[in-house]
Amino acid sequence: MTAVMKFYTNLFEKIISLPNLFLAWEEFKKGKVNKKDVLEFEWHLEQNIVELYRELKYHKYKHGVYTKFRICDPKPRVIHKATVRDRVLHHAIFRVLNPLFEPCFISNSFSCRIRKGTHKGVATLGKILRRVSQNGTRPCFALKCDIRKFFDSVDHSILLGIIKKKIKDEEAIWLIKEIMESFPPASQIERERERE
Repeated sequence: MTAVMKFYTNLFEKIISLPNLFLAWEEFKKGKVNKKDVLEFEWHLEQNIVELYRELKYHKYKHGVYTKFRICDPKPRVIHKATVRDRVLHHAIFRVLNPLFEPCFISNSFSCRIRKGTHKGVATLGKILRRVSQNGTRPCFALKCDIRKFFDSVDHSILLGIIKKKIKDEEAIWLIKEIMESFPPASQIERERERE
């Protein structure tokens, strides 16, 4: 028996609906209420959300530029931060698409997932280590690694192909593509790093 791939249509209207955009705002602003850019967006909240809705509805939306800054946690990293408006839209898309893709993800992937996270990841690793080592009676090994510049180097055409297998809504694909292509390609980021 072959598995039937479920696909989805009419997602764009759900993503851009005013109720979804306002709910996305509420989720986005948690823990950020004292940030200057968040306060400025909230000062004219209804106007900003309605303007975003209109740009999306009439396909006039363009993703803004990213602000680049460095952090150390503990190793130095370069962060590219989208505008508040764009991050609210990211949340709106996540609210609609995550329930469609979540069942496809492997159970032992814990980063940035609802009801997962670091603590559950560590607990699961402990269970696996106890099972593999037969409660510490046999040696076992774990590989800790990081894929260098992973997000900078994701092939957008492959990622979009995976998304298109599940999403059969051309307007939703247009929006996803607009966001994916807003991030500078790895070659451009590398040239910027070399100039610094």
